[in-house]
Amino acid sequence: MPTKRGGSHEFDSAAHAMGLLKARSEAEQCAIIRHMSPYDALMFDADFEAWAHKSQLPPNDDGWRVWLMMAGRGFGKTRAGAEWIHRLATKRAGLRIAVVGASIDETRKIMIEGISGLLTIARRRRRRVNWEPSLSRFSWPNGSQAQLFSGDSANGLRGPEHDFAWCDELAKWREAEEAWMNLQFGLRRGSRPRALVTTTPRPIPLLSQLKDDPHTVTTGGRTSDNINLDEKVIELLTATYGGTRIGAQELDGELLDDAEGALWTNEMIERARVSPFRQRADGSPARGKFGEELERIVVGVDPPATTGEKSDACGIVVAGSIGETLYVIEDASVRGLRPEGWASRVAAAAARWDTAQVVAEANNGGAMVESVLKAADLKLRVRLVHATKGKSARAEPIALKFETGKALFAGAFPELEAELRGMIAGGGYLGPRRSPDRADAMVWAMTALGETRSALPRVRML
Repeated sequence: MPTKRGGSHEFDSAAHAMGLLKARSEAEQCAIIRHMSPYDALMFDADFEAWAHKSQLPPNDDGWRVWLMMAGRGFGKTRAGAEWIHRLATKRAGLRIAVVGASIDETRKIMIEGISGLLTIARRRRRRVNWEPSLSRFSWPNGSQAQLFSGDSANGLRGPEHDFAWCDELAKWREAEEAWMNLQFGLRRGSRPRALVTTTPRPIPLLSQLKDDPHTVTTGGRTSDNINLDEKVIELLTATYGGTRIGAQELDGELLDDAEGALWTNEMIERARVSPFRQRADGSPARGKFGEELERIVVGVDPPATTGEKSDACGIVVAGSIGETLYVIEDASVRGLRPEGWASRVAAAAARWDTAQVVAEANNGGAMVESVLKAADLKLRVRLVHATKGKSARAEPIALKFETGKALFAGAFPELEAELRGMIAGGGYLGPRRSPDRADAMVWAMTALGETRSALPRVRML
């Protein structure tokens, strides 16, 4: 079983040479460098292993499958990832490597073309490579290839087989859970497939799972560990953010369990979890639990302002009530669909739970929202609501219901829960993705359920 250490015997000679140089006086160091030929000086400067922090070097432990480099901004994670991939690809012919970023644009601009990307590393080492942007493919003369993928599109990773993978900023992936799962199924080529994850930490369940996995080796570091950064920049960042939770996360690379002021904490979420509602013989959900029936059911919708792959999700969350207790019963949220597409998903969720009640935020084109929902299913009773407060302010009364046991999760909803953990009292959001769309949809549904019984008709079993 691997331990949580970094470093590698492969780089002992380079590290030894650097150690000898550091042991000399400043005058001796200058004399040694001055007597180097221009070629030797350039090669020594380009020798990443000679200058690298030990946490940037591959683990020498046996049996690890995932190398998790979780460090502060500017630590040198991208450089370390590109160096590792380049070394693997040039040493062995015919490798197939997955290079996965938060989006295909970031994968290309940061991991390939960036100042610390694969293209720059190859040029520094005077290696000829072939970069084909139109095919999202980077290749070496020996036949090794790196294919680009996006954490925004999990289905793109379904199918291809790889020897190795480099995943950057995993905590920012919009479809982190599914994309990582698909990558793991495809990481089966060769005798010892492995993955490197380089990321600034954020409180998402997947990072915690990876960190605790016995086949993961975790290394990390602070922004200040990078000797290439200007000391004045480090001093300014430390003076501004030192001693804060933001500083601990962004500068020190610490994975924090609960954000300061979080409306939903890990402990609160786990305490509020109950068994899912039973299912019918055909696998579809049935309204009822321990002989009781849900009295009312509402589908909450937070429509996206735009469409396309990079748009926010359409939050679709189904909630129900038994007496004064509220339940989250399904997260049916979707991303990247046109209005008629997400409207049909809303209608399908309502049909699964035998309800016509839909409450949808109307700030982004209220008339359009209502019309596409009615077009998807004429039986839907759509109630449009307007956001006059911020998302966190709307969420605070619902968070109080969870804290007091008056609202519960009927099952596990990882992506929704990750967004809830990032919602901060008084405003602010520190969760995954740029907007808590699922959380907002849940808040709308539960707010409607918490109103007087006359506000929404009673839904009865047929």
